[in-house]
Amino acid sequence: MPQPEDWQNGGFGLYLHWPFCAAKCPYCDFNSHVVAHIDLERWQVAYLSEIDRVADEIGNRILHSVFFGGGTPSLMPPDLVARIIDRVARRFRLRNDIEITLEANPTSSDAARFQAFARAGVNRFSLGLQALDDDALRKLGRLHSAAEGLKAFEAARNAVSKVSFDLIYARQDQTLAAWQAELAAALTLAPDHLSLYQLTIEDGTVFAERHRRGLLRGLPDEDLSAALYEHTVDACAAYGLENYEVSNFAKTGFESVHNLIYWRSGDFAGVGPGAHGRLTLDGARLATQTFSAPGAWLKAVYLTGSGEMPRERVPRLEQADELLLMGMRLSEGLDTARLERLAGQPLDEEKVQSLIASGHLWRNSTRIGATQKGRLVLNALLSELV
Repeated sequence: MPQPEDWQNGGFGLYLHWPFCAAKCPYCDFNSHVVAHIDLERWQVAYLSEIDRVADEIGNRILHSVFFGGGTPSLMPPDLVARIIDRVARRFRLRNDIEITLEANPTSSDAARFQAFARAGVNRFSLGLQALDDDALRKLGRLHSAAEGLKAFEAARNAVSKVSFDLIYARQDQTLAAWQAELAAALTLAPDHLSLYQLTIEDGTVFAERHRRGLLRGLPDEDLSAALYEHTVDACAAYGLENYEVSNFAKTGFESVHNLIYWRSGDFAGVGPGAHGRLTLDGARLATQTFSAPGAWLKAVYLTGSGEMPRERVPRLEQADELLLMGMRLSEGLDTARLERLAGQPLDEEKVQSLIASGHLWRNSTRIGATQKGRLVLNALLSELV
């Protein structure tokens, strides 16, 4: 039978979604919208109301992290961020070293703005640089230059002690040598945390339509993609950044607390348009989701007192699959006893032994995980195990 610690050991976080952007990036499939006017007073009332609703339901749980995602949360007025953090602090029990992250774009962030967010209570920034090459930034639909991105990174680091930034590689016409040079330049900035993502073509995006029409040329083949990833891991390791999750690298102690809650299958509440959550209440694991359209979410909060759609109970086998899918992304792997409790049975021993023998899996007395070789073919590996 599943035990309470199955979810509690993963931690508890609060995700707040700000759905607005200055422009829609062609590769982005997140719930983001470009609008001419935002009634900030109505949005503030709605966010605070939702925080109260979640706090009333959760009770006496310790909150490990708060994450402002989007969209572009750095477009939020710092005063609104301050009011949200203040309400969270008054309504939840906070871990002493709670992590409060805000995603930021260089085009909507300057030194004064970063300082204002820090005064509001933000103690970690996740900065969307995406590339250190102006031509690549243009192709990605970004509105900032490489120089503006670097300036924003320095301003963020002067405001708080923890700053991560994102880069996208395996881009159009990108060679291994070009990525080696770009990543080396990124590492000379001495970052504590990097999120390094291979470009993926997501359904419903502008890039997906271009790809369908044969207009997205120069994407890497499987061999080049593997070489790019292997170099990424090796280069980051040489600079002391552990590949603690497939696409995330950090110095010890600088891992993303909030994202680890997802990957460790902890509990998290989602507030804001399109936000998802996983909550364990009265022994049941519940999947939550809010209305995606900003207007629909706002209307639901005002009329019904909740921005959520009907909840669904997550069956135990589905919980086991989620634990496997998320845990295999981590260098620490996952707890096999926890997996067996949820699934009601162990993994197929014959398959496990075969994958260990082929160098794709590792296992010790309590945990199992993917090797570096296994991460290169993670989807295929998971299809063998799920």
